[in-house]
Amino acid sequence: MPSASPDPTEEERELFAEVDPSGRFGRYAELLGHGAVKKVYRAFDLEEGRDVAWNQIKLSKFSDTPYIISKIHSEIALLKNLKNENIIVLYHFWKDNEHNILNFITEECASGNLRDYRKKHRHVSIKALKKWSRQILQGLDYLHTHDPCVIHRDLNCSNIFINGNVGKVKIGDLGLATIVGKSHAAHSLLGTPEYMAPELFEENYTELVDIYSFGMCLLEMATMEIPYSECDSIAKLYRKVTSGIKPQAFNKVSDTELKGFIERCIGQPRARPSAADLLKDPFLSDVANYENDLNC
Repeated sequence: MPSASPDPTEEERELFAEVDPSGRFGRYAELLGHGAVKKVYRAFDLEEGRDVAWNQIKLSKFSDTPYIISKIHSEIALLKNLKNENIIVLYHFWKDNEHNILNFITEECASGNLRDYRKKHRHVSIKALKKWSRQILQGLDYLHTHDPCVIHRDLNCSNIFINGNVGKVKIGDLGLATIVGKSHAAHSLLGTPEYMAPELFEENYTELVDIYSFGMCLLEMATMEIPYSECDSIAKLYRKVTSGIKPQAFNKVSDTELKGFIERCIGQPRARPSAADLLKDPFLSDVANYENDLNC
């Protein structure tokens, strides 16, 4: 944060529901989204003159569940140290001790998450899916080759975000991510069940669980169905996943190249490619230079 902070005028302050202690960020009353843990409001960065997202978490709500507070702090601590064009940027954070609220400012992706965006645009080409996929894989490659390695562990279409005007895709919600050492091995059961690799249920896994989740994301992008939506219980889903039974949505993918690419992503851990390997896959070759087009 710079030492000289902007001083909002009275007129500017009237537009905002709240201004951060430094005076740099103003929060509007408009809600961009909300989940079980946080609310996200539209906000404005007075210093840089740009729209941002103001994430707000009432910590008192989780006084009986300290693990959630720990998860939140983990996300913020992690985001501070990650700098990649396909990862959501964290600009600033602070705690409002008076109201026991944790606030953090991130970049705003104007078009929301990829799940909702895909539902709004029901007819997209395979090429568009490839462009989105390549950017997600670039974000995963950054996380997985970071020192130390970072495993997201909860990748799904609701926490991948998009700026639709340029087709820019970014990975967010890193609250379940874990940093692992040189062994690249982790040992805790976390995630969204429909997207969890079989080895995650066994609590012994590597960063390749994110590749499996990416494969399920691509399946959802292709079919607009959440994987394993035919299962009406976690127990049934667990049995299918651990038995290697693919979701019914997989049979609805008509493009053979797309189907084969998804199958490689959700294969057994030893056969599953890395993000770097997938970026070199022939399936993505026709959009390999897309990121250069974005920067023209």
